[in-house]
Amino acid sequence: MKLFSGTPLAQFSDQPQKKPRAPRRIEALPEAPETTPVRIVPIPRLAAGGRWRIEAMRSLSEPLLLWFTRGQGRITVGGVTRGFGAHNAIFIPAGCMHGFEMGAQSYGTAVFFGRGTTLDLPTEPQHLRIRDVAPQAELSALIDNVQKELDSGKPGAERAARHHLGLLGVWLERNVAQLGEDGRRPDAARRLARRYAALLERDFKTGKGVADYARELGVTPTHLTRVCNQTCGRSASDLLHDRLIFEARLLLSETRLPVARVSEALGFTSAAYFTRAFQHRTGKTPSAFRRQG
Repeated sequence: MKLFSGTPLAQFSDQPQKKPRAPRRIEALPEAPETTPVRIVPIPRLAAGGRWRIEAMRSLSEPLLLWFTRGQGRITVGGVTRGFGAHNAIFIPAGCMHGFEMGAQSYGTAVFFGRGTTLDLPTEPQHLRIRDVAPQAELSALIDNVQKELDSGKPGAERAARHHLGLLGVWLERNVAQLGEDGRRPDAARRLARRYAALLERDFKTGKGVADYARELGVTPTHLTRVCNQTCGRSASDLLHDRLIFEARLLLSETRLPVARVSEALGFTSAAYFTRAFQHRTGKTPSAFRRQG
């Protein structure tokens, strides 16, 4: 399922681009806080803000664990899409591009470890299918213990919660060692898709196009698009535009930056180009989207 689909954004540019542009230097956005608190959120609540909040490609500045206990869906992490079902634990490191779709009956818990965490956690994404009852119960109990401390209001509650998160990190380490990646090495297509996703996450605000990324990866744009379609069912261009439009929506809904500043921050050639591209992908102008929340 593609959240954003349609004609490539290039048709909206003010002038055709005949050769690659050098990355643009843009004014830095306001800095995010160095640390954020631990949070535990029911996964259905994440979807309450609209499908773009979970399905569009994005990354977080903190590690995230998704523990699905009911239902099924599809998740794309690092340019690779896999199905998930009940008792799947999916760990996503900070800065890793991802998005997921879930069925109406899906349920689970999202554990946000907080920006600036010093816990020992996996450095690569992990998709664990937990088939045995004992580790299922152990993970659920660890999450419950964190939630109880956060809800207690007692002195040292957040510190205690972080200790329980440390045990959750140990749970991840042990189960990754046993079950991580189903014991398989990713094939060439998945390795390329992950490299593209990492580059895209690093540079999507610079105005680079798919051809620029393909050149850096040492492949043709056609091959890169073929690989992305194979690994996640989306073209390389769709992944790039999806990531850009998600970030635009986030900046419009959660900051007061002028539309022109949002456009500049995301590497668009002009505010008019940004407005046309945003409206084509979402059906609303940036100003209308901001007014409607």
